Amino acid sequence: MTEEELKRRKETIMALVNDPMYMPMKIKDIAVFLDIPKTRRPELTEVLNSLVDEGKLRISAKGKYGKPEKSIFIGTFSANAKGFGFVTVEGMEQDIFIPGDKTGNAMQGDKVKITVDAERRTRRAEGMVLEILEHANERIVGYYRKNGDSGFVLPDSRKITQTIYIPAGKDMGASTGHKVVVHITDFSNRDRQKPEGEVTEIIGHVSEPGTDILSILKAYEIPGEFPPEVAKEVRSVPSSVTEQKKTGRRDLRDVQMVTIDGEDAKDLDDAVSLSRNPDGTWHLGVHIADVSDYVKENSALDKEALNRSTSVYPVDRVVPMLPRELSNGICSLNEGEDRLALSCLMDIDEKGNVTGHEICESVINVNRRMTYTAVNMIITNHDPEQSDIYGDLVPMFEDMETLSLLIRKRRSERGYIDFDFPESKIILDEKGKPVDIRAYEHNAATRLIEDFMLVANETVAEDYFWQQVPFLYRVHDNPDPEKMQALSTFIHNFGLTMRTKNGEVHPKEIQKLLRGIEGTEAESLISRITLRSMKQARYSTECTGHFGLAAKYYCHFTSPIRRYPDLQIHRIIKENLHGELKEKRTEHYRSILPGVAERTSALERRADEAERETLKYKKCEYMESRIGEVYEGVISGVTSFGMYVELPNTVEGLIRVSELKDDYYEYSAETFELIGTTKNRHYCLGEKIWVTVEAADKLARTIDFLPAEKPENSIPAEEDVYAIPADKGKKHGTERKHKAHRKQ
Repeated sequence: MTEEELKRRKETIMALVNDPMYMPMKIKDIAVFLDIPKTRRPELTEVLNSLVDEGKLRISAKGKYGKPEKSIFIGTFSANAKGFGFVTVEGMEQDIFIPGDKTGNAMQGDKVKITVDAERRTRRAEGMVLEILEHANERIVGYYRKNGDSGFVLPDSRKITQTIYIPAGKDMGASTGHKVVVHITDFSNRDRQKPEGEVTEIIGHVSEPGTDILSILKAYEIPGEFPPEVAKEVRSVPSSVTEQKKTGRRDLRDVQMVTIDGEDAKDLDDAVSLSRNPDGTWHLGVHIADVSDYVKENSALDKEALNRSTSVYPVDRVVPMLPRELSNGICSLNEGEDRLALSCLMDIDEKGNVTGHEICESVINVNRRMTYTAVNMIITNHDPEQSDIYGDLVPMFEDMETLSLLIRKRRSERGYIDFDFPESKIILDEKGKPVDIRAYEHNAATRLIEDFMLVANETVAEDYFWQQVPFLYRVHDNPDPEKMQALSTFIHNFGLTMRTKNGEVHPKEIQKLLRGIEGTEAESLISRITLRSMKQARYSTECTGHFGLAAKYYCHFTSPIRRYPDLQIHRIIKENLHGELKEKRTEHYRSILPGVAERTSALERRADEAERETLKYKKCEYMESRIGEVYEGVISGVTSFGMYVELPNTVEGLIRVSELKDDYYEYSAETFELIGTTKNRHYCLGEKIWVTVEAADKLARTIDFLPAEKPENSIPAEEDVYAIPADKGKKHGTERKHKAHRKQ
């Protein structure tokens, strides 16, 4: 029986049971009533058993099927650090509250069967966990505490409220203070409160540098060391390009080209070149490392790359998709070394339109390894010292800036949405402690490279769309109409409008909104809320367009060292260039690409979440040592439990209602009004406010503020990232940065 058939037959049974005239019946009576022959009784039994398992039917002691005496549902359990929880049931608008003594020891994410108290239907529904159907947490990261011969692990996640009991001999020699990975061998029941497990890995002691970030990565199951079979394959990869590899490729080694990346970047997967055609148009070359020549399909390297799907960039390290021997070695477009590449060579007219292009296998040799800082000094500041150092390249950089502006103008005209948020730049000392946090702004050089990569990605995607071969596209679906309507209502409170039609909106309307708030106090807030109203970009085998870029065709072609989808389409492109994409290979790609799209999209989200958690952790650690200090920030959010305030250095904290001690308060989507016995106070989104740091909790990833008076020795926030002079002038450390890792 297929899932669709099972679903349809369940609906038939429930329609019968829900009929007001229905009286509980045995299976044979139901079969007679529905005219089901004896030969198909086993199928009826399967349907009835499934409905009983889901809590939609009950079976009496006499074998009669009827409605359950209490409402029973299947859902997902969400835990609260205070012991209670909620269950989300598909199709129900409101979650069901589960008191602390009725959770049945369910953990965060568990699939549970619950009963709901019918007498509370007029208030918030309250229920009790009857059974845990699926456990979501077989592997947990936490703090180990020795207790005699045995021990306990306190989970890092505040949503896992139970400690894990570790029997004697199951701790791998861990001692108090170690961060460990635990495999739960026996989940708790109602009689025994604590789950039981065994330590499978000791991450390190909490006092050791890097243990904190590594614990977060382990919690998200981000792979660390490469398996032995991968290391074995890496040993066979040459350290330089052989003459045989160069045969049959376009020789572009005499073409002037550069890489432009962050100072600390070592995996250089894109180079750019630019010249003028005889007719005055531009000839732009985007040259991408030919990783697929070294990472063959179905090899151990390839399987591990798919297993990772992306490089991950936590605060203090890089977790690469490929071993460093490849990502920093033979696949990296290092200055002065011959390298294999896939080149997208584009002719672009004076309006920024791509008028012709060619995609080819090439061999290149990069002239200079440039940094964003140096290029920006040349094209923005016209710095004479930098211009002298890179004299022969300066004209090309100036032309690149001109072409970049043309490409961006054309993209802007069609409605490109630029969410140019400042990224957090966290500076750590040699022990991994955060000593400074600043907003890292993009400059002309980073935008230049972004413009060239985007136009290459679009060009490749359009080419392969019209060739009608299996391909992986990067798609961004149109926003949900209800969210757009809510956004329109929200911005109306700021005197702003956005044209929608039945909830549908054109990218140009979003673009116009963002331009209209540039430079205002509400810019950051409205931009973030607008971004949250959008859908997530993802990978797909269908070319449905990219809303945020206002592009009909888009893919990820330019980063095969750190993104698997780029590596995947490189293989397809190369086979197509060699005429090898015959029926058998075409069918092969049609069969595997949907799975690749789904997996890489999911693992990209995992990487994003892990990176955000490491940032939150280090921000909390930074603010921990600044309790009592006063800063100026901007109100970035208003909720029923308080106001969020964001500081210029991107740190965000909460002013809790419980700390305000006024008689009562009122709030809306954009304002928060305190009404007290002595004076009233009205706050609104985007308003500047002085705050004192009250508390910071690394495990909970929360920072608490209190309203404060402006100090006498304050410095305007726009002049410094801090609101008051810091006497931390002796700060030092290593700045951890990576190349622009934007996820269009």
